[in-house]
Amino acid sequence: MASHKLDSLDRKILEMVAEDARVPFLEVARVCNVSGAAIHQRIAKLRAMGVLKGSQFIINPEAIGYETCAYIGLYLKDPESFDDVVEKLRDIPEVTECHYTTGGFDMFIKIYARNNHHLLNTIHDRLQPLGLSRSETIVSFNAVIDRQLPIPEAEREEEEYTEE
Repeated sequence: MASHKLDSLDRKILEMVAEDARVPFLEVARVCNVSGAAIHQRIAKLRAMGVLKGSQFIINPEAIGYETCAYIGLYLKDPESFDDVVEKLRDIPEVTECHYTTGGFDMFIKIYARNNHHLLNTIHDRLQPLGLSRSETIVSFNAVIDRQLPIPEAEREEEEYTEE
């Protein structure tokens, strides 16, 4: 996906909604010194461009009983079965991310489990039957950084100098 040119209003809107997706559009409009309608139009434009992918509440996995977070590198017996494996991974609700990567792994997933026993059962009963030759699991003790990316500054246009 190509990157998009953002003006200063776009960047300010993105900073505000990234900090709090529930900020009222009228508050964003007040801070940006534009009308509420302008904010609605810009949000719609940013969504249409694919810059904003939606808004959601973030559920704390531990608060609902998922105490174990793990990253698992998957090695497929048949790497050409990638698309089929991805579709089967979609049916495992504990899998929250799946990436096609470079390096030794065929794919890399993020998974939540209620505890280590649940993680072991998920790997054995749900992942191994997908056609894995093996997997490598890394358990996360704690996410010490979890944030949005910063909004990039405007690219500065090179000034043209003329000789006098």
